[in-house]
Amino acid sequence: MEKITLSVNNLKKVIGKKEIIKGITFDLKEGEVFGFLGPNGAGKTTTIRMLVGLIKPTSGTIKICGFYIQTHFPEALKNLGCIVENPELYPYLSGWNNLLHFARMLDGIGEERIIEVTELVGLKERIHDKVKTYSLGMRQRLGIAQALLGNPKVLILDEPTNGLDPAGIREMRQFIRFLAEQEGLSVLVSSHLLSEIQLLCDRVAIITRGTIIKTDTVQHLLSNREQVEWHIHPLDKGKMILEKLTKVEVKDDGTLLTEFDQTQIAEWNKQLVYEGVEVTEMNRKLPVLEELFLELTGGVTID
Repeated sequence: MEKITLSVNNLKKVIGKKEIIKGITFDLKEGEVFGFLGPNGAGKTTTIRMLVGLIKPTSGTIKICGFYIQTHFPEALKNLGCIVENPELYPYLSGWNNLLHFARMLDGIGEERIIEVTELVGLKERIHDKVKTYSLGMRQRLGIAQALLGNPKVLILDEPTNGLDPAGIREMRQFIRFLAEQEGLSVLVSSHLLSEIQLLCDRVAIITRGTIIKTDTVQHLLSNREQVEWHIHPLDKGKMILEKLTKVEVKDDGTLLTEFDQTQIAEWNKQLVYEGVEVTEMNRKLPVLEELFLELTGGVTID
């Protein structure tokens, strides 16, 4: 049975007379990476601030590892680590002294745990250097080390790849997957990089105008959305033949798109050739999360 580490139920937030968050519900499971996506102003940051205890919900509940934030705040937050926006670090101190400073704020966290998280995030060789000499990726890793000091079960990362170059993004993605798969953490990731979310996350929640409109596994969201791109001649004749067999979309460049049906694709190709249509190229077009996102949000771009 899958263990639920974070449970959000009918969460609402009203500021003034405006309802910002309109009763959202979702769960995080142990050992999964959960993507939190939404266009600018959708309510992602407001939700995250409620999850980490920075602002209070108007109604609804947040439960972390069995403890409700509203009634057992210290116990709930003990199981939570987070980086909201950018990690706050002291650049004139070494990485070690930064972690030592934050460890002093936690009960029972000593140098042994600092050594553990330093090794976990791969900063062992540079931990005694001043943070101002760190690259952006190293600072992100140090920030995650800080969030992991208390040995939390849930980790919330707001835009963890923001500002990183492609190599840094790939490295961060691999590290987050490691934390989930090898360390058993539940990781909630807010991001505007849809291609990264597709590669990184097990499940995603898409939020717009304060409402979650879809929550599912990435695989299931994108299943049945694969297509085949056909390069054929003559186009009109080929289109007419395919339309008798399946739904057809004509692209601006003169190619055709059909669904990908593994049981029928060879038969469709055979039918085209049999009726004198030249098939010069067939490409399997894999679905992307960006297309689904734009479709679900009515074309609203992400922040």
